[in-house]
Amino acid sequence: MSDNKIVQEWFRISQNDLISAEHLFNDLYPKQTEIACYHSQQCAEKALKGYLVSLDIEPPYTHNLVELCQICINQESSFLDILDPCSDLNPYGVAVKYPNELAVDEIVTKKAIFDAKTIYDFIFSKVKMI
Repeated sequence: MSDNKIVQEWFRISQNDLISAEHLFNDLYPKQTEIACYHSQQCAEKALKGYLVSLDIEPPYTHNLVELCQICINQESSFLDILDPCSDLNPYGVAVKYPNELAVDEIVTKKAIFDAKTIYDFIFSKVKMI
């Protein structure tokens, strides 16, 4: 698979996570808040890793969005603009998958989805794909 195809795959899967988060929250009753937050975090993680791959940087095996964003900041300082949303989404990569780890409500979930979309759109605009 060409490098460009790999980058496209990272962003396709990232977008699928965002679509899943929106569907789980907007279309199901009861609203699936925890798993929607998880998919929001996953959207951001895959977009960050896709950006790194687009620069021929092997992304580390981590779910830590702050760590990934810091690597991106080292490449382009404008990634500072998404450091706060990355920090806000960070706990949803692991904690929401287990009972009693992290309680989320509808307001928190709406913000998580908004943050994921913000991060995705920001990073997607930085990557040149044919």
